[in-house]
Amino acid sequence: MRKSKKSTSSLGILTVILLILILIAGALIAIKFVKENKTIGSANVDNSAETKEEVLEEPKTFAGNERPIAFMIDNNINAMPQAGLLEADLVYEIIVEGGETRLMAVIKNKNIDQIGPLRSARHYFIDYALENDAIYIHYGQSPQAKADLESLKVDHINGIYESTTNFWRVSSRYAPHNAVTSTKRLDAMIKSRDFKTTSNNGSVLNYVAKDFDLEDIKEEKEVQTEEGTTSIEEKVTNIANKVTIPYSAYNTVKYIYDAETKTYIRYSRDKKQTDWNSGETVFAKNIIITKCKNTTLNDGTNTGRQTLDNIKTLDGYYITNGKYIPIKCQKTSRSGKTVYEDLNGNEIKVNDGKTFIQICPIDSKIKFE
Repeated sequence: MRKSKKSTSSLGILTVILLILILIAGALIAIKFVKENKTIGSANVDNSAETKEEVLEEPKTFAGNERPIAFMIDNNINAMPQAGLLEADLVYEIIVEGGETRLMAVIKNKNIDQIGPLRSARHYFIDYALENDAIYIHYGQSPQAKADLESLKVDHINGIYESTTNFWRVSSRYAPHNAVTSTKRLDAMIKSRDFKTTSNNGSVLNYVAKDFDLEDIKEEKEVQTEEGTTSIEEKVTNIANKVTIPYSAYNTVKYIYDAETKTYIRYSRDKKQTDWNSGETVFAKNIIITKCKNTTLNDGTNTGRQTLDNIKTLDGYYITNGKYIPIKCQKTSRSGKTVYEDLNGNEIKVNDGKTFIQICPIDSKIKFE
């Protein structure tokens, strides 16, 4: 049976329409595929950029897994200037007998030809070497420190028992303010004792890479209105361009803020502290003050050695970039890391850079200007 010309023509038109629809559908699928791949590609590029940016913005202070070394540094006026404070990531200053203080410089991954003058260990400094998982370097020790170093199995080196090749006295100064060592000599001694040389302990402080300024302190204040007494929140100026921390009648630490470098220049006994090796000025990016009760040990020696009531929550301050905030300093055990929190209970962020931790007498008349 023959088809009519009319039905043949209709069939052809339908075929053409079907082909057109197939082509349109194919084009739409292709466009969608291209768009999706572009989106995925863009996301990959963005993620890659974000990852790269995050790596670049990690803080440099205390970076890496090399185990830190903690040095007991003499801070007597006859020991100045000292060597090693410039290279330290972290420096603790704590009172000792006679109203003097000693410094403990915590150093990572540095090559220093001369560090010191080194002095003898005190037992409470060991707490801060432990919380940093540091190898403790000292020149002599108190009886209390000797007992703790043994009982707590602290990795340490006492220079007084070492050869004069590894620890030596500098002839330009007189004893006991002239004993020094170097990182090269220490590396060999550490290897010979089979101390571990890496640590995953991380920093005690919550360092952040992006520089920031502290917010103004907010305090609640009661005011009288027509409706009666009401409480309002008021900002309090917390300027810290000059910080004064008395340790004793003759031993005062001061920091002067340099707005150009955004660091604090350090003074001890009204004298600017400089580096023994280079003559450069000693500075800090951050200062943490912890107010802690110290008492004289009744150990029968009549030497006036001190002890600290430091395993608890203590009041303090965090200072950076010309401002300060009050904080709480919590240490729950001798080896446990001190946690520094704001008054809302949040761990404080610390600007990337060298930090001095001033553990000062609880009645110290700290002054901010």
